[in-house]
Amino acid sequence: MVADDWWRSAAIYQVYVRSFADGDGDGTGDLAGVRARLSYLAELGVDAIWFTPWYRSPLADGGYDVADYRAIDPAFGTLAEAEKLIAEARDLGIRTIVDVVPNHVSDQHPWFQAALAAGPGSPERELFHFRPGRGPDGASPPNNWPSQFSGDTWTRVPDGEWYLHLFTAQQPDLNWAHPAVRQEHEDVLRFWFQRGASGVRIDSAALLAKDPRLADATDGDESGYVDRDELHDIYRAWRAIADEYDGVLIGELWVPDPERFARYLRPDELHTAFNFDFMSRAWDAAELRASIEGTLAYHAPVGAPATWVLCNHDVTRTVTRYGRADTRFDFAAKRFGTPTDLPLGLRRARAAALLSLALPGAVYLYQGEELGLPEVEVARDRIEDPMHFRSGGVDPGRDGCRVPLPWTAHGVSYGFGNGGEPWLPQPADWGAYAAEEQEAEPDSMLLLYRSALQERRSQPGFEGSELTWLPAPDGALAFARTDGLVCVVNLGAADAVQLPAHEAVLLVSDALDDQGRLPRDTAVWLRTVPET
Repeated sequence: MVADDWWRSAAIYQVYVRSFADGDGDGTGDLAGVRARLSYLAELGVDAIWFTPWYRSPLADGGYDVADYRAIDPAFGTLAEAEKLIAEARDLGIRTIVDVVPNHVSDQHPWFQAALAAGPGSPERELFHFRPGRGPDGASPPNNWPSQFSGDTWTRVPDGEWYLHLFTAQQPDLNWAHPAVRQEHEDVLRFWFQRGASGVRIDSAALLAKDPRLADATDGDESGYVDRDELHDIYRAWRAIADEYDGVLIGELWVPDPERFARYLRPDELHTAFNFDFMSRAWDAAELRASIEGTLAYHAPVGAPATWVLCNHDVTRTVTRYGRADTRFDFAAKRFGTPTDLPLGLRRARAAALLSLALPGAVYLYQGEELGLPEVEVARDRIEDPMHFRSGGVDPGRDGCRVPLPWTAHGVSYGFGNGGEPWLPQPADWGAYAAEEQEAEPDSMLLLYRSALQERRSQPGFEGSELTWLPAPDGALAFARTDGLVCVVNLGAADAVQLPAHEAVLLVSDALDDQGRLPRDTAVWLRTVPET
């Protein structure tokens, strides 16, 4: 593997800046906090950091409502500090991936403010989707498209026109048929590549292009605003820019059709895309094997590496999800008060870590995943996520996976900052998960991740894209990579699983039984004797 292909097998750590570490003591995570913890990330063994949006924003949707793509939000720091962070991380062998949000901007973005001021029919409004309403007085929205969140997708302005927003009203959708929109985003890519970014993660990458007729959707048809063919020309232009800087493009693509998903990964488009299917599956051997097989199959024809994700800043944390009766993830199923067996969830999350890290391709870790953090049920009066409010208070939202990290066992914010209370409340038992505490525990989740990432880097068997399934009893998975490397996972076999003949146990998520067998909800990496 050449150095420029680092992204094919990288371990990429997602930093949600607001909740990672607070350097100035104001209760909000910032770039100073990240810079102070870079050595922690280097010791963890990750290859890159992906930063969720750190741009100037009113934070109507956690920073995904961008007011200025070329400025760091003052709550996080400055552009100069971001440049220092990128350079300091590179000195430690860690690349930086920035988040670009091309589908929409903040309603405080200068373009949208100018569009509001200019009025109907103006060139400024052509950068967005402004339309007259339907009905005799124009009081009905221009079409019936559903929101990516709960709620409406059209908002009426005082002059009577409506504008489209697939997310919140504070996030007006851009008109990607307009050349100025394309040019602006191409310039933004160059701006961040020139400052040392190694890659760009593209938010809501399948939503940019819209049916110019804005025709009504029927029977759940999303073809008017999801996965339209016009997107591929956009990403071919982006790929040409990325190639100028040896940069990487990573798509957030919720596209259920595997063949259409793979089209975005052709050699002249995106390098990789998130694999949401794997993250959404139940803790079940047959389901996960089907996901793995399908993922590898539809990546192979285009020569793109698979990616493996267990959770992120939008998704119920792995420990909690795997401790529930329904271990799948579905936005529509999130509810307050769902019973959770946390010890069971932790055991399964440890096994899932070894499973995902053993698969060919790149893997993404969400901050706190390496600490085994559970989802927090945030009190209703402290919730900030718009998904909660737009659901009428039914959906608990995503704040539960965004609670600031615990670094120390004690203190006002468990080491998150040296000041007062953090922006989201931390549970009373948060100190038990602290990185400081786990450093001294040989069986901690943190040390499991460190060991796994070290083995993943040092063992040649993890290289390449080969995976061969091995015989396993019902409820278990077993596969070989190369050079004698084997992974076995017992997801639910009634009896402990007998391991294949091996030279060494490289790593196990929990102890083998007294007969050397693999108990339920446990995974192991083995070195077997390679066939000659």
